[in-house]
Amino acid sequence: MAGQSDPHISLFSAEEVEFMAEDELIEIVPNMRMDPLNFICGDFGPFLPQIASQVPLWLAVAIKKRGKCAIRPPQWMSVENLTRVLEGERESQGAFQVLPFHYVEISRLLFDHAREDIPDMYMVRSLIEDIRDVRIHKVETSLEKFSGTSAVKIPNLSAMEVNIIRPFVGRALQAFYKHDNPEKIPDVDRASSARTRAANNEPRRQLRR
Repeated sequence: MAGQSDPHISLFSAEEVEFMAEDELIEIVPNMRMDPLNFICGDFGPFLPQIASQVPLWLAVAIKKRGKCAIRPPQWMSVENLTRVLEGERESQGAFQVLPFHYVEISRLLFDHAREDIPDMYMVRSLIEDIRDVRIHKVETSLEKFSGTSAVKIPNLSAMEVNIIRPFVGRALQAFYKHDNPEKIPDVDRASSARTRAANNEPRRQLRR
């Protein structure tokens, strides 16, 4: 997958991050009766009318699109909790409040597909946008104070925030390490040119008939 093995392609797209978030479990309340569903990732159901059941977010959205369930927003999406989180983010400039790793992607999917199931939806969306803006500003401030070190630890970051800082931190650490240990960092361009010259100078083998 892009971003895991190649250090020069370290940024996931928004679609890739959202795809990973769709495996998070969420509660639905079916309005129909259905036998268990068997997937590679697990078995879900049986489903009974008005009996809550936990399913992956992607399955909840699929059932919701067919008008067969309501989705219960997670407790962290309540106005009261988000208000406390926003206040905590503003009061503490050096720390991040605890939120689900995929809070941005989960909330976006619910806003897109289950807005009628979210109490005070517009207030919830406004609070999450404010929280995201404050946290991104804190991330940017943390990066401005960044200095060369062998490790970077910023607890409670979300997937979206990690995705933003990963390329910068990776390049910065490489630059610091290269500055302190230039002989240990291979020159990629020089190595590539040397391989090209060697290939050009190598006698060509005759093809077998």
